[in-house]
Amino acid sequence: MRERLPPVAALIALGVLLAVAATVAIVLQPSQEDLEDAFGGGGALGPVVYAAVYAVLTVALVPGLPLTLAAGALYGAVGGAAVSVIGASIGATAAFGLARRGARDSVERVRGERLAALEKRLGGKGLLTLLTLRLVPVVPFNALNYAAGATSIGVRDYVIATTFGIIPGAVAYAALGAGLDDPASPLFIGAAALAIALALAARWFSKRLEPAERDEPG
Repeated sequence: MRERLPPVAALIALGVLLAVAATVAIVLQPSQEDLEDAFGGGGALGPVVYAAVYAVLTVALVPGLPLTLAAGALYGAVGGAAVSVIGASIGATAAFGLARRGARDSVERVRGERLAALEKRLGGKGLLTLLTLRLVPVVPFNALNYAAGATSIGVRDYVIATTFGIIPGAVAYAALGAGLDDPASPLFIGAAALAIALALAARWFSKRLEPAERDEPG
């Protein structure tokens, strides 16, 4: 059995990441011009740095929606979606690994019925189940990263399901960001329609899951 990092070390690492995120958001308060200066220039370096920042903030539980919108505004619909998928996938995998190696025991002690039901689903057809949960975001993205780390799903299945499952949402929100300057454009309208469709699908799928969760043995 592999030796795990102590839960305290995992919590300290998470606290450091949260401190970095708070510093950027509160102290620096980057404007649109600051973002363009930091990530818009430098050729290929800008998107690489942005993806790295996206990954760190994902681990730190910062919501990805504003990050994806900003990526779309900086790099366009296609470029913004690509940067977001790469950054979110790396960050999600790091969070998964942190939960599995460092804090799994702590998570399991407080996981409750919902996580127990998630474990049952991911323990069987893990890839398909997680892919569905990524495509239809019933569970918040960052919460699912850590929750999945406390289940038995394999790393390969987790990475595949996460990477491909977040593509539709990344495309929708990056396109929204790219079209913010012209809300009447087909790009913005189409992206808004896709985002609404994903939200409605999540609501419908969530209602379908609730009876199954209530039927789970306690």
